[in-house]
Amino acid sequence: MRILGIDPGLQTTGFGVIDIDGHALRYVASGTITTRRVAQGELPARLKVLFDGITEIAERYKPDSAAVEIVFVNVNPQSTLLLGQARGACLTALVMSQLPVAEYTALQMKQAVAGHGRAAKAQVQEMVKRLLQLPGAPGSDAADALGIAITHAHVGSSMERLGRAAVLARTTSGMYRQGRTR
Repeated sequence: MRILGIDPGLQTTGFGVIDIDGHALRYVASGTITTRRVAQGELPARLKVLFDGITEIAERYKPDSAAVEIVFVNVNPQSTLLLGQARGACLTALVMSQLPVAEYTALQMKQAVAGHGRAAKAQVQEMVKRLLQLPGAPGSDAADALGIAITHAHVGSSMERLGRAAVLARTTSGMYRQGRTR
């Protein structure tokens, strides 16, 4: 199975592609998509660069599934909104490429890759290097994306089995009710 991991960012989005065969992980590719050449005030153009980049990566490497990092709420609300829009462009590109998408937090990724949720960027880079038997540590954005893919490789199948075993009953309390009651 081939997994595409995405670490979304408005200026730099990391991607990582791995193959999984049983418990064996194999590195395929990684890198970044950057929007730095587009003017900062041109948000739609920057989002298009991300969308087109993710679409191209999905077409080139033909993954079976994708995993995306869930963004954290920043101190600066404007930065959080911009990051959320970048993440949305990435998710839309993956969905348009007809890929099933899983989502993991940075904490989940760090726990899966480094063994604890407070791992520093350098620790994540080193563990990704070791787990994938790379000759050198990948850049931080690519390492995070590879870490997200590794996380999905480790827990994705378990979560899928759990989801099938424990189908939740839908209740009307969370559904929209038409009309008014008196």
